[in-house]
Amino acid sequence: MDEEYDVIVLGTGLKECILSGLLSVDGLKVLHMDRNDYYGGESTSLNLNQLWKRFRGDEKPPESLGASRDYNVDMIPKFMMANGTLVRVLIHTSVTKYLNFKAVDGSFVYNKKKIHKVPSNDVEALKSSLMGLFEKRRAQKFFIFVQAYDHNNPKTHEGMDLTKVKAKEVLAKYGLDGNTIDFIGHALALHLDDDYLNEPALEFFKRIKLYAESLARFQGGSPYIYPLYGLGELPQAFARLSAVYGGTYMLSKPECKVEFDADGKAFGVTSEGETARGKKVVCDPSYLPDKVKKIGKVTRAICIMSHPIPNTNDSHSVQVILPQKQLGRKSDMYLFCCSYTHNVAAKGKYIAFVTTEAETDDPQKELKPGIDLLGPVDEIFFDTYDRYEPANQSSEDNCFISTSYDATTHFETTVQDVITMYSKITGKTLDLSVDLSAASAADE
Repeated sequence: MDEEYDVIVLGTGLKECILSGLLSVDGLKVLHMDRNDYYGGESTSLNLNQLWKRFRGDEKPPESLGASRDYNVDMIPKFMMANGTLVRVLIHTSVTKYLNFKAVDGSFVYNKKKIHKVPSNDVEALKSSLMGLFEKRRAQKFFIFVQAYDHNNPKTHEGMDLTKVKAKEVLAKYGLDGNTIDFIGHALALHLDDDYLNEPALEFFKRIKLYAESLARFQGGSPYIYPLYGLGELPQAFARLSAVYGGTYMLSKPECKVEFDADGKAFGVTSEGETARGKKVVCDPSYLPDKVKKIGKVTRAICIMSHPIPNTNDSHSVQVILPQKQLGRKSDMYLFCCSYTHNVAAKGKYIAFVTTEAETDDPQKELKPGIDLLGPVDEIFFDTYDRYEPANQSSEDNCFISTSYDATTHFETTVQDVITMYSKITGKTLDLSVDLSAASAADE
């Protein structure tokens, strides 16, 4: 351990493992340490016995749920866009060879007190139960414009410069009503709030196109994919990658105290009386609590069920987004469901999560609109965790801290944080220009 490293990474959460993999591939000498004796940190997956121990102490899970080893319950459940940035990272690093993926069955949105399939193009808009006849026609015209739009071809711009024209102005041009804008902005473009309406429309269009491209990639019922055996496989896969490229891993390292010089710059990490020296330290917020600030709290319900979520076409894996306006809230709510078909539960069992940014001190009442959509549940656990973001200047102290995981059940915000951190650590942009059509990241 008494060696000099380019980067010392603390915590084996997903973000930290992706970064150690990327940095090792770049030829940097990486030491990766964790105070826990398992991979995954906050984003680990638990079997049934571990789940019960975490939430119910010494109580034992009922035998009716099946074998503990058949369960892999994600603590930070998220799906991946099939054409999204994380899949590009997986292919860029060849981590796909360590993992098997399966398409997610359904993508839905809650609108006017009902669950509807998310339409992603002009054909689906015409069939959608979300809209009346005239609204369908307006939505169809909007989707045709989005699909045809090419940023480099002014003939497709309909006289609008999307780097200047606001999203709300484009939507107003097509006369779309508030409910339609709600599902396009939150369930298709995956914006977390309505701030995008007052921003240039180009990013909004890119997000809608990404959804449609991801949906087309595997011809499934959704644009999402998810690894067999759950997300706990991802940190381990990136850890393997880092090890292949010379990265050193140490679990069960207590304390992991970051050492600073007289100028306040990190120069190493001490554990069990030994100090590993490193030019830069990468970690999750729990390792440097004095250098982060609280930005919110996530509340969630973890449910074990014996059936799929009702009104989702019997989907064994599905995401349902409940936009904030539909619930009279300031933030969206997310339903995530997967099952034995992804090898995360015993035969015939389903794992569902209801997650949102906490706005009150009563999580059970707050999550009720989502829980009510699940139907009967066999078991339910409630959990909350604080969210933090870095408050330091990494250029001044050599510390690069990830942001806590948000309430979303997709990876777009998570991987964006990774790419931003990568650029700060290395001073360069991550090249993800891979040919996705030539690389299959999912097992159909």
